[in-house]
Amino acid sequence: MIRRTAAGAAVLAIAAAALLTACGPSGSGAAPAKPDDAQVQQMQQAVDGAESAAAQADDDATKDN
Repeated sequence: MIRRTAAGAAVLAIAAAALLTACGPSGSGAAPAKPDDAQVQQMQQAVDGAESAAAQADDDATKDN
């Protein structure tokens, strides 16, 4: 149960970091630009990796019980 909670917290932390990075200030004072395809792909890979890690942790926790 603790591992599942930790995995969920890790997923939320990674997703929040990805969102904050994408929505951060541009430095020029201009309105944020539309993210390019490479940035969107990077963020999606980070979320996919976090989901995969959470699923693996959940599977491991299930096997331990």
